[in-house]
Amino acid sequence: MEANEIVAAMQSIAGAASVASAANDMAPHFIDWRKRHTGVSACVVFPRSTEDVSNVLAFCNEHRIKVFPQGGNTSTCGGSVPDESGSSIVLNLAKINRIVEVNAQDNSMTVQAGCILADIQAAADQVDRLFPLSLGAEGSCQIGGNLATNAGGTNVVRFGNTRDLVLGIEAVLPDGRIWNGLRTLRKNNSGYDLKHLFIGAEGTLGIITAATLKLFPKPRARATAILGFAHVQDAVDEGIKLQMQFPGELVGLELISKSEFDISLRHAAQTRNPFEATPEWIVLVELAASSATSEAWTDRLTEYLRFAFEDGILRDAVVATSEQQRADLWKIRHSITESNVREGMGITHDIAVPTYCIPAFIEQAGKALQQHFPDALPVVVGHMGDGNLHYIAMFSHTYWAALPDRRKTQLELSHLLYDISAAMGGTFSAEHGIGSLHVPEMPIYKDPVEIALMHSVKALLDPRDTMNPGRVLPQS
Repeated sequence: MEANEIVAAMQSIAGAASVASAANDMAPHFIDWRKRHTGVSACVVFPRSTEDVSNVLAFCNEHRIKVFPQGGNTSTCGGSVPDESGSSIVLNLAKINRIVEVNAQDNSMTVQAGCILADIQAAADQVDRLFPLSLGAEGSCQIGGNLATNAGGTNVVRFGNTRDLVLGIEAVLPDGRIWNGLRTLRKNNSGYDLKHLFIGAEGTLGIITAATLKLFPKPRARATAILGFAHVQDAVDEGIKLQMQFPGELVGLELISKSEFDISLRHAAQTRNPFEATPEWIVLVELAASSATSEAWTDRLTEYLRFAFEDGILRDAVVATSEQQRADLWKIRHSITESNVREGMGITHDIAVPTYCIPAFIEQAGKALQQHFPDALPVVVGHMGDGNLHYIAMFSHTYWAALPDRRKTQLELSHLLYDISAAMGGTFSAEHGIGSLHVPEMPIYKDPVEIALMHSVKALLDPRDTMNPGRVLPQS
């Protein structure tokens, strides 16, 4: 089917006002926010209801038109832009964005896929509840994309990934059928838990159009501190102790290298260094509790840190004594991704290893980088509590632009680091997903039986391969 025919069909199904086909209107949807992945399609469709999605998918399935689902377009793995064929459509869910219900008595809320994560957090806050998913892009990412990629973020150590925050979903299958699984039950043992097929599938099995989410009691007290260490082993050891000391209250445990900390301070507006001299390794820790006061928990954390000083492991610490100070500390952490874009060409590796293996990974990765890519600066930020490290090889823009084969260099670099992670029982993709970027890694690091099972599921639900083709799964 020609591009103009696809546009006309989509206008007929979704309405002319819901279809963008002019080059300027489509351009923002054809490139990711880091400007590293591009594509083209016949049009961008903005459905206004689940029924619109159903009708669009049914038509595309019948006519074998590729569909590339898109949320807030904040992917880091090329999963939110179309391919280069030009004969596909982008299906953007931004207009299906209603918060359907917030039920404080049931500690649940039902939202549509286009809702911005920050708006969901605010809606929970209005009824004195917490929706704990939190990440740097929360002001623009959509919950549908969070679900499709099983997003992680800074609160995983306490609340788990997005998958752990979902009670039910509504999804449209590739042939247009609608599955309504919007339940709020905590216990339902009546057969396969099908929602987990779609969560983390990146739109390759269908499109999540709504979800019921878990809410939690809103914390009454918080205590936040930023800690400095001379060695990464000391930082990890102290992090493990903090998890033991505050098992029910620890919600944030972030590891940052000096190189990364300096980059964030250099590029992020209205930030300042809380340390007199920046330590080699920094840990940002936060406690949240429903009992006592922030002052009481701050005192408890301060008292604990006093003993860490006496042990000689902790070199420096700044404990936030106000909400503004807490926000200032977190601003440094949340500004990292955008600061890295300004700093240079950062090749990010979203690895995870068992927490106790973090020092060994960093040591081996640093040696490998120095030996094979001496022009790269090792930059590290990670969710230490769950073993997820964003190990970044930072190159200058000038150096990277001059490379004769950047894709080949990136693959060589990445596989060098992924081999180290795999040898420790780790993964090459902890929270960012696969997208198109990491498809080559799948047959290298995933069990062949596992990949075969994934292909079987794909073939069952999407036999014509119309949904987000070229993403997640390698060619069979």
